[in-house]
Amino acid sequence: MPNPFTLDPVIGYAVPFFLFFMGLEMVILYLEGREGYHRQDAPASIAMGLGSVVINLVMKTGAYLAFSWLYTFRLFELGYTWWSWVLLFFADDFTFYWHHRSCHEIRLFWAGHVNHHSSQHYNLAVALRQSWGELLHKYLWWLWLPLVGFLPLMILTVMSISLIYQFFLHTEVVRRLGPLEWFFNTPSHHRAHHASNLRYLDRNHGGMLIIWDRLFGTFEPEDPRELPVYGLTTNIHTYHPLHIATHAYRELWHDLKRSRGWRDRIRYALMPPGWSPDRSTLTARQMRQQANPSPPKPVSSR
Repeated sequence: MPNPFTLDPVIGYAVPFFLFFMGLEMVILYLEGREGYHRQDAPASIAMGLGSVVINLVMKTGAYLAFSWLYTFRLFELGYTWWSWVLLFFADDFTFYWHHRSCHEIRLFWAGHVNHHSSQHYNLAVALRQSWGELLHKYLWWLWLPLVGFLPLMILTVMSISLIYQFFLHTEVVRRLGPLEWFFNTPSHHRAHHASNLRYLDRNHGGMLIIWDRLFGTFEPEDPRELPVYGLTTNIHTYHPLHIATHAYRELWHDLKRSRGWRDRIRYALMPPGWSPDRSTLTARQMRQQANPSPPKPVSSR
């Protein structure tokens, strides 16, 4: 059995830097006269982060064992070459994009991911508001990588690097980064991702790169004329970590219980958040269609 503490060779060294940059952000916000860290919201985010660390130790150990077993069936010998790290960088980020997108477009997965979006503030502490339930299925998306031939510890290392990179996206201190905005995920792109404005819902799912969103039609730039409003479309107004982690599961269970049949129960679980059989609640796509209906097609003359 591997030692769980050896499976995250990067995150452990990053924690002091997280704390340092959170303190630096507080100072900058104070000097600029802007609202800083909410006295209840930030501790709630940190508590969510601590809970995710405990859960992730277990899940990462299981993932390492699964990756190691699948690696015995690998198709290629990639090794620790420089080019295999480059390939893994893109393969990991591509995988993260689809995993993250699924967490926004499948309600069962959203129920685990939603707590990361539940803060109505946006600062580096929010980066620590990691999902608990999401960790139960997250690593399934990466199972294809050891089969291709990427070494298990390489996969976990790149996943950790991606997580560290994404920590620095959760800030309003950094505005725009010029040409880098075309290729990389940036604080500006991620602010839009965390917004509850209709135009920003379910957009910008990338981890380190934004190219996948541009390729697959989920990119939306932050518009200075419509600043992001952080939080959920219906906010939960609680700072209790257990309530933050479970509220969406309770809401899903309520909908499942009142469903008339298994077809609707399955659709409640697998359709996007907001789906309902009678359209009493709407998905983000349905709300956009309602707000911007397609113009009628011209009738050809005879």
